[in-house]
Amino acid sequence: MESELFGHERGAFTGAHRAKKGRLDLAHHGTLFLDEVGTVPLKMQVDLLRVLETKEFHRLGGTAEIEVDFRTIAATNRDLHQAIEKGEFRQDFFYRLNVISLHIPPLRERRNDIPLLAEHFLDRYSRETNKDIDTINKAAMAILKQSDWPGNVRELENAIERAVVICKKRRLGLEEFSFLAPHLSAAAETHSLEKTQVAHLVKVLKDFDWNITKAAQALEINRVTLHKKIKRYDLRPDRASS
Repeated sequence: MESELFGHERGAFTGAHRAKKGRLDLAHHGTLFLDEVGTVPLKMQVDLLRVLETKEFHRLGGTAEIEVDFRTIAATNRDLHQAIEKGEFRQDFFYRLNVISLHIPPLRERRNDIPLLAEHFLDRYSRETNKDIDTINKAAMAILKQSDWPGNVRELENAIERAVVICKKRRLGLEEFSFLAPHLSAAAETHSLEKTQVAHLVKVLKDFDWNITKAAQALEINRVTLHKKIKRYDLRPDRASS
């Protein structure tokens, strides 16, 4: 990891047959992104802090100071304040990084993002696997939206990739997400119950020739509630047979 960041000179260690630029070199006049910065070892935190303070570093096995200028973006899912208290993260390094802080809520707190992300990953992996998979059906999407996704976007991406690999149709359905078993049975049951309720609504509406007042009385609900259900399920006389 140290060689990856700082680069090295020829002969710096066994196998270093030629000099190599590191990420700090490549980030010059650009952006250095430190992903999962909470896992960076303490020694490297010291080295990185020095670079951020002086805008200079030297490669492994080298003595020449190399000047760099870049912006730094760091990301982590760890509680760094807690890590500082445990002595696992340097406080001075934290405050040097924490100039502007952005909190991104976990995926379970922004479930409306799930369909957009799922469709994006579907498009990506269907192209990569040369499969003609068009979309994700409503029942499967309900499963995805109900999951807590402790691994956040990466876990969702892995789930879509796995579903695409095993899919033999043009659409992802419940069977492709059977590995989400803890949520599958409950969601499938809910979906089945909802379909039964919709079918009953359509039958009663047809029996009363779509007279809302009479249908509402037969269903023992008020007209407003019936109107809401009709709107929710997008029911219309021309779709009554579907």
